[in-house]
Amino acid sequence: MTDSADQIEAGATASPFAGRRVLLGVSGGIAAYKAVILCRLMMDAGAHVMPVMTAAAQRFVGRATFDALASERVKTSIFGEDDPIPHTTLGQTADVVVVAPATARVIGSYAAGISEGLLTASLLATRAPVVVCPAMHTEMWEHDAVQHNIEVLRGRGVRLVVPEAGRLAGGDIGTGRLAEPATIFAAVSEVLAELPAPDPAHQPPPPRRDFAGVRVTVSAGGTREAIDPVRFIGNRSSGKQGYAIATAARDRGAEVTLVTSASLPPPEGVREVRVESAAEMDAAVSAHADAEVIVMAAAVADFRPADIAPQKIKKGSPAERAEAPVIVLEHTKDILAGLGAAKPPGQVLVGFAAETADVLDNAAQKLERKNLDVMVANDVSAAGAGFAHDTNIVTILLADGTVRPLPICSKREVADAVLDAVAELRQ
Repeated sequence: MTDSADQIEAGATASPFAGRRVLLGVSGGIAAYKAVILCRLMMDAGAHVMPVMTAAAQRFVGRATFDALASERVKTSIFGEDDPIPHTTLGQTADVVVVAPATARVIGSYAAGISEGLLTASLLATRAPVVVCPAMHTEMWEHDAVQHNIEVLRGRGVRLVVPEAGRLAGGDIGTGRLAEPATIFAAVSEVLAELPAPDPAHQPPPPRRDFAGVRVTVSAGGTREAIDPVRFIGNRSSGKQGYAIATAARDRGAEVTLVTSASLPPPEGVREVRVESAAEMDAAVSAHADAEVIVMAAAVADFRPADIAPQKIKKGSPAERAEAPVIVLEHTKDILAGLGAAKPPGQVLVGFAAETADVLDNAAQKLERKNLDVMVANDVSAAGAGFAHDTNIVTILLADGTVRPLPICSKREVADAVLDAVAELRQ
């Protein structure tokens, strides 16, 4: 990179970026590579950079680049993130929003007030100053519609860093080239210099790395036990809580293996092992049972059909129908009890108890019977808790008798509370 921290004359402590939260929006365009340099400049100047990439941006720059350089991992979608309302959180916590490059599509959506994704939703959800840095071909930049949208944004107080003339994609030369990172950096610096000094009390805490290098195995989702090649016995588990734990452990530095039957997108940087039945989950978890921490958040079936029909069980015509088939069930292996019986010294084993009645009593009995260190009791019949929700209500029970009830909160907050308990036991 030709632009680096040594280009910035003032140190981070004297920089307007020091202690500031910058939402860096990257939209699709060949100039997205310059956003990498801009991110590095702002980080070196003391900013807390929160990157948001559109789907098109990821065609030009891999999200792993920003994951490595920025203060937080890249966010790409309103849905499926750790935060159920990421656009609101980003918009409310940012000191400044910078969009570089800003395509004609993003500019048009922002000017029209259309929320078509996480980036535009965050732009509409913020009251922080916004710096937009357009980049596109000359014909697009000069189009009346684009210029109209630019004037609309200017009229609303948005700071524009106009594109420069120079070489464009395809070898063309003209106006539309994204301004150089140093130019954008200087413009954002001016905006931040006009803001009141940041309140140290409101600064985000440094990221926790208390699980750095720790191997963590997490199970997630509900298993499916086949009746025939078409039908199965299952449960309502979505896997969201297990995924939240895997993501939280990753963010705290752990080397995470996620054994899952859920159809959720795999968390970035987590080793995923996909399974379907309880037997497959048992084999996969057993293969990773040497981890220092095991969190069994999956809803594993207690029973399965004793015999699986080799072909689809046919209903038959009305004249041929006999009585409905009887499905005989047998017990599946208790994976958690097996882990507890074979638990090596120093390993922390966490279980989940999804209950609908006598929640704490049932959870406490399982905690002792299965030789666990932590049990997370979950009343899945409570409003806002249990399967498929983004929130949960749990009570954390420890083997020493400690009981920690949590109020209704996001599944990520539950995940961090569980990992906090694990971290204490590992000290």
